[in-house]
Amino acid sequence: MKNIGTFLIGIFAALVILSMSFYTVDQREYALVFRLGEIVAVKDKPGLYFKVPLVDDLKKFDNRIITLDWEEPAKFNTSENKYMMVDSFVKWRIIDPAKYYVSIKEGGEAAAEDRLSKVVNAGFRAEFGKRTVHDVIAGERTAIMDNLRKRADAEARQIGIQVVDVRLKRVDYSEEISKSVFDRMIAERKRIANQLRSEGSAASEKIRADADKQREVIIAEAFRDAQKMKGEGDAKAAEIYSSAYGKNPEFYAFYRSQEAYKNSFKSKSDVMVLDPKSDFFKYMRSSSGR
Repeated sequence: MKNIGTFLIGIFAALVILSMSFYTVDQREYALVFRLGEIVAVKDKPGLYFKVPLVDDLKKFDNRIITLDWEEPAKFNTSENKYMMVDSFVKWRIIDPAKYYVSIKEGGEAAAEDRLSKVVNAGFRAEFGKRTVHDVIAGERTAIMDNLRKRADAEARQIGIQVVDVRLKRVDYSEEISKSVFDRMIAERKRIANQLRSEGSAASEKIRADADKQREVIIAEAFRDAQKMKGEGDAKAAEIYSSAYGKNPEFYAFYRSQEAYKNSFKSKSDVMVLDPKSDFFKYMRSSSGR
């Protein structure tokens, strides 16, 4: 019975030791094998591996892309000595787990991101410091991100990290600059509005003056045409009168006298002092005027 117990204990111990001798590496991770504190193997392929139990230690690292996203925007100065608020993020991954572990020791991912933050911020200061506000906001944003990625990647590889991408999510003016920009925009809009009002007023005066001029021209031409037509009518009437008078001068003289009498004695209160023998009354004395 005692031998059976010993045998079972031996089998159990062997199983424990055997289980401690094998380990698996997932496709999403790296594995470092340590022996007496020194790295003896780096496993970057997925599979089942052997290690010396109770002698070798194992440490695993994530090989996927990690996002470093700052909680608060950072402030950087441009070549015009104006501060800009920059919100960005970095995509990075471990490519050399041995160098990565030696560089950060026991600090882990937080230590790696701290060093990466310093590298990226230094790059931001360098890139913003040689550009204007316009270049940073619109003109050269793509160039800034490319330069930052290359610079950060070159320095990050010294600690076993690859910088996959650096992106600017938002670039905005600082509070004091924003107020200045808004005030300048308001002043510019007011200037444009005043200019448009002035141009509109000038155009209005020009249109009004042109309309008045056309009105005067139209009235003058109408008066000229009316006078011309009136003159033509008077000439035609005179021609008709002359023609009629030439046909029967005596009747024309009689008719005109009758018209003169009618106009002269239109009202009972009219008074005329004339010699009865005057020519004016000749047709009253005789129908022949004698």
